[in-house]
Amino acid sequence: MTQMEKGIENLMSARKCLRANFEKSKALGLSIEKAGPRFDEIIQRLPALEAAIRPIRAQKDALGAVGGHINRAVVPATAVLKVFDAIHGLERSLSDPQSDLPGYLGVLKRLEEALRFLGENCEMAIQWLADIVEYLEDHAVADDRFTSSMKEALTSLRELHSGDEKGRLDGGLLEVALDRLESEFRRLLVENTIPLPMSDPALPGEQACIAPSPLPVMVIQKLQAIIGRLIANNRLDKCISIYVEVRSSNVRTSLQALNLDYLEISVSEFNDVQSIEGHIAQWGKHLEFAVKHLFEAEYKLCNDVFERIGLDVWMSCFAKIAAQAGILAFLQFGKMVTESKKDPIKLLKLLDIFASLNKLRLDFNRLFGGTACLEIQNLTRDLIKSVIEGASEIFWELLVQVELQRQMPPPPDGSVPKLIIFITDYCNKLLGDDYKSILTQVLIIERSWKQEKFQERLLINELLNIMRAVDVNLETWSKAYQDVILSYVFLMNNHWHLYKHLKGTKLGGLMGDSRLKEHEQYKEYYSAFFLKDSWGKLPALLSREGLILFSGGRATARDLVKKRLKAFNEAFDEMYTKQSNWVMLDKDLRDKTCQSIIQAIVPVYRSYMQNYGPLVEQEGNGKYVKYTAQSLEKVLNGLFHPKPLKHGSFKVRHPSGKFSNVITDQNQTSPTVK
Repeated sequence: MTQMEKGIENLMSARKCLRANFEKSKALGLSIEKAGPRFDEIIQRLPALEAAIRPIRAQKDALGAVGGHINRAVVPATAVLKVFDAIHGLERSLSDPQSDLPGYLGVLKRLEEALRFLGENCEMAIQWLADIVEYLEDHAVADDRFTSSMKEALTSLRELHSGDEKGRLDGGLLEVALDRLESEFRRLLVENTIPLPMSDPALPGEQACIAPSPLPVMVIQKLQAIIGRLIANNRLDKCISIYVEVRSSNVRTSLQALNLDYLEISVSEFNDVQSIEGHIAQWGKHLEFAVKHLFEAEYKLCNDVFERIGLDVWMSCFAKIAAQAGILAFLQFGKMVTESKKDPIKLLKLLDIFASLNKLRLDFNRLFGGTACLEIQNLTRDLIKSVIEGASEIFWELLVQVELQRQMPPPPDGSVPKLIIFITDYCNKLLGDDYKSILTQVLIIERSWKQEKFQERLLINELLNIMRAVDVNLETWSKAYQDVILSYVFLMNNHWHLYKHLKGTKLGGLMGDSRLKEHEQYKEYYSAFFLKDSWGKLPALLSREGLILFSGGRATARDLVKKRLKAFNEAFDEMYTKQSNWVMLDKDLRDKTCQSIIQAIVPVYRSYMQNYGPLVEQEGNGKYVKYTAQSLEKVLNGLFHPKPLKHGSFKVRHPSGKFSNVITDQNQTSPTVK
């Protein structure tokens, strides 16, 4: 081989070697390029690896103690977790309380116990876990991020444990279960609460009775069982609220059948007590019915349902039902009546209210006597006080009111003033069985409040004084007439009215027969004067003097008859025209007076016309013969009849001179009294 060939071969070997090294370098470059991301990943994992091996670098004592801390925390934490799982198991066991109330209550009680255990032990588990976190943090046994995460978790756990009841761990399950139990409580009440069938309490012979308990015993027992569980979970107030809402609504529904819209009337909506007199009568019957039938039943039911809790609770419950159901409206209506304008009729209505309240006094004391019914008690006391004071004030003012009427003019028609008709009937009512004992009781109470003793005859003496004042009024009014004949009619009317309407009455008995007889005698006395001084003068006008017929004297007789008939007709017409506007209310008095007039005039007129009428009958046109005996009698029988007039206002006047209310005007003709 030549030197050149050897050199070329060496060059070829060198080139081949270089190429091989180039390929290796290229492959190594690619490998290095691929290894770059892996190095980055390793660099990123180094801190975590460092944290993971940090405990290995911790002190040996710290590492040895951490195990004990963990073991102490795991035991209560495990127990808590087991109970927590058990609670979720109970959730599936909660049945429908409507279908199986005892089973539902049993599971609910176990749920309460589990939650109680959870609440009692969760705090200990949280404390142990907190100790571990603190130990790890103090001894740098764990990574900072780990301990920070643990601290955040413990904070959330503490907030759940110490927050509101609904936020406690899984206590929301108990809340849902209790809500369902409250719904069952409401359902039992609603489905078994039926408005009491209403009967008319005004029916004669209708006796008030105490209604039986309106709920079946089985339902009451279920309600009591539910109440027990709700009390255990601090839900008594909600339970009572549901009960009051349902039962008070039921009472209101029952009362609606009685049409109690009048309880909403205000003082400004009526003029006087007479305009709501019918409502006041209804009020007493409705109040008695409500108390004895409805509130009595609710009182008993509250006791039956809540008796295990205590007197204060069920009395408070009943007080709320009574207040919401309408007892306050009854009392407020009575108070409104006491605030109305004063008049004598109001006295009777106040006595009616007092009688109704007094009749229910024992029921009120028993039903509403507890401290829970303080508002009802205060309203009742205030009403009774207003009734007694108002009734007493009106009664003691009656005499003054009668005396003040003397200032008023008498009736222009000579009839009986409305005051006389009213006061005689009114005083008899006060002495009647319906009012005398009640008024006496009211006056006794009123006097006792003033530290004054009530005299036995105080009521009687006051009424007799009123009647004496009436006599003085009559005498005063009679003197006010300018026409003395009209004053006789006035006195006839009134003395006869007093005699007839007091005879046989309790007021008449108090006055005595002799005093009543005086009224009758006065009537006869003034009747005689009336006839003598008025119609009794007419027969003298039909004198027969100078009418003895003789030869040649017929013309003279005719002239005398004409003259005397003309005078009679003019006097008769004048007297009739004047007296046709006068009134005698009593039919017996009117008929007797008319007959007396007829007897005094008609026989004389008839005889006169029979004897001397033919002398003037040919005159015709009724110039001298205006009446026959029959027509004269008919005309006279038409006297003194009442005329239909509108009723005005005799106003009760206070000593101050101000008018306070209206009874009726004594200047107006009163209705016919038969």
